[in-house]
Amino acid sequence: MGIKIIVDSTADIKKELQKKVTVVPLTVNFGDKEYIDGVTIGRREFYEKLIESDVMPTTSQATPDSFMRCFEAAVTGGDEVICITLSQKLSGTYQSATIAASEFKNKVFVVDSESVAIGMGILVELALRLVEEGRLSAKEIYEKLLTERENICIVAMLDTLEYLKRGGRISKTVAFAGGLLSIKPVIGFIKGEIVILGKARGSKHANNLLAEEIEKKGGIDFSKPLLLGYTGLSDALLIKYIEDSAHIWEGHRERLDYTVIGSVVGTHAGPGAVAAAFFKK
Repeated sequence: MGIKIIVDSTADIKKELQKKVTVVPLTVNFGDKEYIDGVTIGRREFYEKLIESDVMPTTSQATPDSFMRCFEAAVTGGDEVICITLSQKLSGTYQSATIAASEFKNKVFVVDSESVAIGMGILVELALRLVEEGRLSAKEIYEKLLTERENICIVAMLDTLEYLKRGGRISKTVAFAGGLLSIKPVIGFIKGEIVILGKARGSKHANNLLAEEIEKKGGIDFSKPLLLGYTGLSDALLIKYIEDSAHIWEGHRERLDYTVIGSVVGTHAGPGAVAAAFFKK
Protein backbone atom coordinates (compact mmCIF):
# COMPACT_ATOMS: atom_id res chain seq x y z
CA MET A 1 0.00 0.00 0.00
CA GLY A 2 1.38 3.38 -1.03
CA ILE A 3 0.54 7.02 -0.45
CA LYS A 4 -0.61 9.19 -3.37
CA ILE A 5 -0.30 12.98 -3.34
CA ILE A 6 -3.16 14.78 -5.09
CA VAL A 7 -3.17 18.57 -5.58
CA ASP A 8 -5.24 21.17 -7.35
CA SER A 9 -3.85 23.02 -10.35
CA THR A 10 -2.99 26.20 -8.45
CA ALA A 11 0.05 24.45 -6.95
CA ASP A 12 3.28 25.64 -8.59
CA ILE A 13 5.84 22.87 -8.24
CA LYS A 14 9.22 22.11 -9.77
CA LYS A 15 9.13 20.44 -13.17
CA GLU A 16 10.85 17.26 -12.01
CA LEU A 17 8.16 16.71 -9.34
CA GLN A 18 5.12 17.17 -11.56
CA LYS A 19 4.93 13.49 -12.57
CA LYS A 20 4.86 12.46 -8.91
CA VAL A 21 1.49 14.09 -8.18
CA THR A 22 -2.04 13.85 -9.55
CA VAL A 23 -3.53 17.23 -10.46
CA VAL A 24 -7.20 18.20 -10.22
CA PRO A 25 -7.73 21.28 -12.42
CA LEU A 26 -9.65 24.47 -11.73
CA THR A 27 -11.20 26.38 -14.63
CA VAL A 28 -10.17 29.81 -15.93
CA ASN A 29 -12.67 32.07 -17.66
CA PHE A 30 -11.98 34.98 -20.00
CA GLY A 31 -15.44 36.45 -20.54
CA ASP A 32 -17.67 33.60 -21.72
CA LYS A 33 -14.73 31.45 -22.81
CA GLU A 34 -13.86 28.69 -20.34
CA TYR A 35 -10.51 26.91 -20.14
CA ILE A 36 -9.33 23.97 -18.03
CA ASP A 37 -6.29 25.16 -16.08
CA GLY A 38 -3.18 23.35 -17.24
CA VAL A 39 -5.12 21.24 -19.75
CA THR A 40 -6.71 23.49 -22.38
CA ILE A 41 -4.71 26.57 -21.37
CA GLY A 42 -1.05 26.63 -20.34
CA ARG A 43 0.81 29.25 -18.32
CA ARG A 44 2.24 31.08 -21.35
CA GLU A 45 -1.12 31.29 -23.14
CA PHE A 46 -2.76 32.48 -19.93
CA TYR A 47 -0.35 35.42 -19.59
CA GLU A 48 -0.65 36.28 -23.28
CA LYS A 49 -4.43 36.53 -22.83
CA LEU A 50 -4.08 38.41 -19.53
CA ILE A 51 -1.88 41.05 -21.18
CA GLU A 52 -3.95 41.36 -24.35
CA SER A 53 -7.47 41.16 -22.91
CA ASP A 54 -9.51 43.99 -21.44
CA VAL A 55 -11.55 41.39 -19.57
CA MET A 56 -10.39 40.38 -16.10
CA PRO A 57 -10.24 36.56 -15.97
CA THR A 58 -12.01 34.63 -13.24
CA THR A 59 -11.34 31.18 -11.84
CA SER A 60 -13.82 28.50 -10.77
CA GLN A 61 -13.19 25.93 -8.08
CA ALA A 62 -12.59 22.25 -8.76
CA THR A 63 -15.74 20.16 -8.25
CA PRO A 64 -16.29 17.38 -5.68
CA ASP A 65 -16.81 14.98 -8.59
CA SER A 66 -13.39 15.73 -10.07
CA PHE A 67 -11.75 14.94 -6.70
CA MET A 68 -13.97 11.89 -6.24
CA ARG A 69 -12.69 10.30 -9.45
CA CYS A 70 -9.04 10.76 -8.42
CA PHE A 71 -9.63 9.54 -4.85
CA GLU A 72 -11.54 6.48 -6.04
CA ALA A 73 -8.82 5.49 -8.52
CA ALA A 74 -6.14 5.73 -5.81
CA VAL A 75 -8.06 3.93 -3.06
CA THR A 76 -9.27 1.18 -5.42
CA GLY A 77 -5.62 0.66 -6.35
CA GLY A 78 -4.81 0.06 -2.67
CA ASP A 79 -3.32 3.46 -1.85
CA GLU A 80 -4.03 6.10 0.77
CA VAL A 81 -4.31 9.74 -0.31
CA ILE A 82 -3.03 13.07 0.93
CA CYS A 83 -4.78 15.87 -0.94
CA ILE A 84 -3.34 19.39 -0.71
CA THR A 85 -5.43 22.38 -1.83
CA LEU A 86 -5.07 26.12 -2.02
CA SER A 87 -6.33 28.26 0.86
CA GLN A 88 -10.05 27.91 1.51
CA LYS A 89 -10.12 31.70 1.95
CA LEU A 90 -9.41 32.03 -1.78
CA SER A 91 -11.53 29.24 -3.23
CA GLY A 92 -14.16 26.61 -2.49
CA THR A 93 -11.78 23.94 -3.81
CA TYR A 94 -10.88 22.76 -0.29
CA GLN A 95 -14.58 22.26 0.48
CA SER A 96 -14.99 20.26 -2.75
CA ALA A 97 -12.10 18.01 -1.74
CA THR A 98 -13.46 17.44 1.78
CA ILE A 99 -16.91 16.56 0.41
CA ALA A 100 -15.33 13.94 -1.86
CA ALA A 101 -13.03 12.67 0.92
CA SER A 102 -16.00 11.98 3.21
CA GLU A 103 -16.71 8.92 1.07
CA PHE A 104 -13.31 7.42 1.94
CA LYS A 105 -13.02 7.39 5.73
CA ASN A 106 -9.43 7.04 7.01
CA LYS A 107 -8.16 6.64 3.45
CA VAL A 108 -8.10 10.25 2.20
CA PHE A 109 -6.68 13.19 4.19
CA VAL A 110 -7.27 16.74 2.93
CA VAL A 111 -4.87 19.56 3.82
CA ASP A 112 -5.79 23.23 3.44
CA SER A 113 -2.34 24.59 2.60
CA GLU A 114 -3.43 28.07 3.80
CA SER A 115 -1.35 29.17 0.83
CA VAL A 116 -1.30 29.12 -2.98
CA ALA A 117 1.08 28.93 -5.94
CA ILE A 118 4.73 28.47 -4.88
CA GLY A 119 3.78 28.50 -1.17
CA MET A 120 1.53 25.55 -1.79
CA GLY A 121 4.24 24.08 -4.02
CA ILE A 122 6.84 23.83 -1.24
CA LEU A 123 4.31 22.13 1.06
CA VAL A 124 3.65 19.59 -1.71
CA GLU A 125 7.41 19.05 -2.12
CA LEU A 126 7.76 18.46 1.63
CA ALA A 127 4.91 15.94 1.48
CA LEU A 128 6.64 14.07 -1.35
CA ARG A 129 9.87 13.95 0.68
CA LEU A 130 8.04 12.47 3.66
CA VAL A 131 6.33 9.86 1.49
CA GLU A 132 9.65 8.85 -0.09
CA GLU A 133 11.31 8.52 3.33
CA GLY A 134 8.68 5.90 4.15
CA ARG A 135 8.79 6.35 7.93
CA LEU A 136 5.36 7.92 8.49
CA SER A 137 1.81 6.82 7.76
CA ALA A 138 -0.53 8.95 5.64
CA LYS A 139 -2.26 10.21 8.80
CA GLU A 140 1.09 11.12 10.40
CA ILE A 141 2.22 12.99 7.26
CA TYR A 142 -1.14 14.80 7.20
CA GLU A 143 -0.66 15.92 10.82
CA LYS A 144 2.92 17.02 10.15
CA LEU A 145 1.80 19.10 7.14
CA LEU A 146 -0.78 20.89 9.30
CA THR A 147 2.07 21.94 11.60
CA GLU A 148 4.57 22.79 8.87
CA ARG A 149 2.14 25.00 6.92
CA GLU A 150 2.40 27.49 9.78
CA ASN A 151 6.08 28.03 8.90
CA ILE A 152 5.57 28.82 5.21
CA CYS A 153 6.29 32.38 4.11
CA ILE A 154 5.64 33.98 0.73
CA VAL A 155 6.95 37.41 -0.20
CA ALA A 156 6.43 38.93 -3.63
CA MET A 157 7.12 42.15 -5.49
CA LEU A 158 4.56 43.32 -8.04
CA ASP A 159 5.59 45.26 -11.12
CA THR A 160 2.33 47.19 -11.36
CA LEU A 161 -0.79 47.97 -9.36
CA GLU A 162 -2.94 47.77 -12.50
CA TYR A 163 -4.16 44.21 -12.00
CA LEU A 164 -4.98 44.73 -8.33
CA LYS A 165 -7.04 47.70 -9.50
CA ARG A 166 -8.79 45.65 -12.19
CA GLY A 167 -9.70 43.01 -9.64
CA GLY A 168 -11.11 45.62 -7.26
CA ARG A 169 -8.39 45.04 -4.65
CA ILE A 170 -7.34 48.71 -4.61
CA SER A 171 -8.91 51.99 -5.77
CA LYS A 172 -8.21 53.63 -9.14
CA THR A 173 -6.75 56.63 -7.30
CA VAL A 174 -4.21 54.51 -5.44
CA ALA A 175 -3.30 52.66 -8.63
CA PHE A 176 -2.86 55.91 -10.58
CA ALA A 177 -0.66 57.45 -7.87
CA GLY A 178 1.37 54.25 -7.69
CA GLY A 179 1.97 54.40 -11.44
CA LEU A 180 3.19 57.98 -11.27
CA LEU A 181 5.55 57.22 -8.39
CA SER A 182 6.75 53.88 -9.82
CA ILE A 183 5.60 52.20 -6.63
CA LYS A 184 6.27 48.46 -6.44
CA PRO A 185 4.07 46.87 -3.76
CA VAL A 186 5.54 44.02 -1.74
CA ILE A 187 2.92 41.51 -0.70
CA GLY A 188 2.78 38.48 1.54
CA PHE A 189 0.42 35.70 2.52
CA ILE A 190 -0.81 35.39 6.09
CA LYS A 191 -3.29 32.73 7.23
CA GLY A 192 -4.49 32.16 3.70
CA GLU A 193 -4.98 35.80 2.76
CA ILE A 194 -2.97 38.25 0.64
CA VAL A 195 -1.63 41.26 2.56
CA ILE A 196 0.44 44.28 1.49
CA LEU A 197 3.70 44.30 3.46
CA GLY A 198 5.17 47.50 2.05
CA LYS A 199 5.63 49.77 -0.95
CA ALA A 200 8.91 50.50 -2.67
CA ARG A 201 9.99 53.06 -5.23
CA GLY A 202 11.61 51.19 -8.09
CA SER A 203 12.75 47.60 -8.48
CA LYS A 204 16.05 47.95 -6.59
CA HIS A 205 14.34 49.30 -3.48
CA ALA A 206 11.68 46.58 -3.80
CA ASN A 207 14.34 43.86 -3.99
CA ASN A 208 15.87 45.27 -0.79
CA LEU A 209 12.43 45.24 0.82
CA LEU A 210 11.97 41.59 -0.14
CA ALA A 211 15.30 40.77 1.53
CA GLU A 212 14.23 42.69 4.64
CA GLU A 213 10.96 40.76 4.83
CA ILE A 214 12.84 37.46 4.67
CA GLU A 215 15.04 38.60 7.56
CA LYS A 216 11.98 39.71 9.55
CA LYS A 217 10.62 36.18 9.31
CA GLY A 218 13.75 34.92 11.02
CA GLY A 219 15.52 33.73 7.90
CA ILE A 220 15.13 30.66 5.71
CA ASP A 221 15.25 27.04 6.83
CA PHE A 222 17.42 25.74 3.99
CA SER A 223 16.91 22.12 5.06
CA LYS A 224 13.37 22.32 3.69
CA PRO A 225 12.01 23.13 0.21
CA LEU A 226 12.51 26.61 -1.22
CA LEU A 227 11.02 27.88 -4.48
CA LEU A 228 11.05 31.16 -6.40
CA GLY A 229 8.49 32.21 -8.98
CA TYR A 230 7.62 34.85 -11.53
CA THR A 231 4.54 35.94 -13.44
CA GLY A 232 4.33 36.85 -17.12
CA LEU A 233 6.26 35.84 -20.22
CA SER A 234 9.83 36.60 -19.09
CA ASP A 235 11.96 35.56 -16.11
CA ALA A 236 14.32 38.55 -16.51
CA LEU A 237 13.11 40.39 -13.39
CA LEU A 238 13.45 37.23 -11.30
CA ILE A 239 17.02 36.65 -12.51
CA LYS A 240 17.82 40.26 -11.53
CA TYR A 241 16.26 39.67 -8.09
CA ILE A 242 18.36 36.52 -7.59
CA GLU A 243 21.51 38.51 -8.43
CA ASP A 244 20.56 41.42 -6.16
CA SER A 245 19.83 39.14 -3.21
CA ALA A 246 22.74 36.74 -3.64
CA HIS A 247 23.81 37.26 -0.01
CA ILE A 248 20.66 35.43 1.13
CA TRP A 249 21.36 32.24 -0.81
CA GLU A 250 25.17 32.06 -1.01
CA GLY A 251 26.64 29.12 0.86
CA HIS A 252 23.21 27.49 1.22
CA ARG A 253 22.18 26.46 -2.29
CA GLU A 254 24.21 25.68 -5.39
CA ARG A 255 21.21 26.62 -7.52
CA LEU A 256 17.80 28.15 -6.94
CA ASP A 257 14.75 26.46 -8.40
CA TYR A 258 12.06 28.65 -9.87
CA THR A 259 8.85 28.33 -11.86
CA VAL A 260 6.23 30.45 -13.57
CA ILE A 261 3.31 31.24 -11.25
CA GLY A 262 -0.16 30.10 -12.27
CA SER A 263 -3.47 31.71 -13.03
CA VAL A 264 -5.00 32.37 -9.59
CA VAL A 265 -2.15 34.55 -8.32
CA GLY A 266 -1.26 35.73 -11.83
CA THR A 267 -4.74 37.19 -12.32
CA HIS A 268 -4.30 39.64 -9.44
CA ALA A 269 -0.54 40.13 -9.50
CA GLY A 270 -0.27 40.69 -13.24
CA PRO A 271 2.90 40.07 -15.25
CA GLY A 272 6.31 41.12 -13.94
CA ALA A 273 5.94 39.91 -10.35
CA VAL A 274 8.70 37.97 -8.58
CA ALA A 275 8.21 35.89 -5.46
CA ALA A 276 9.95 33.64 -2.96
CA ALA A 277 8.36 30.87 -0.88
CA PHE A 278 10.26 29.27 1.99
CA PHE A 279 9.96 27.69 5.43
CA LYS A 280 11.10 30.07 8.14
CA LYS A 281 13.61 28.95 10.74
